[in-house]
Amino acid sequence: MNVSPALYEVLYVSTLAPEQPLSVVAEIAGRARQVNAELDVTGLLIFDGQRFCQQLEGPQKAVLKLIERIRNDPRHVNVEVLHHGPLAGRRFQHFSLAFSTVEDEDALARMEKLDGDAALAAFEAVRGELVH
Repeated sequence: MNVSPALYEVLYVSTLAPEQPLSVVAEIAGRARQVNAELDVTGLLIFDGQRFCQQLEGPQKAVLKLIERIRNDPRHVNVEVLHHGPLAGRRFQHFSLAFSTVEDEDALARMEKLDGDAALAAFEAVRGELVH
């Protein structure tokens, strides 16, 4: 993947729409991997059984297009952008989309109440727990 000097990131949370079965999460992750690879977007999607939290990174136009697509996806409700802005370097350069579940079912609920640098710090803390 090319590392562009104009990298951009978006961190958002959303909730799985009430009528959606949990099996749709695998469909979302699988399709996102394909689309992200085509758009040179990388990121991490975390799911806690009810909420999604995703950090997307890549060319600004592609990232903004994806977040708009997510906002319009009926499988997501309550899409809230917690942070967005320029990014110095990719965090997930080896993954079009890394996917993980999180054991702490309240982690994403707590993160949903944050924004900006506080939201990024909370996301980094959750991400760090996934690595260990």
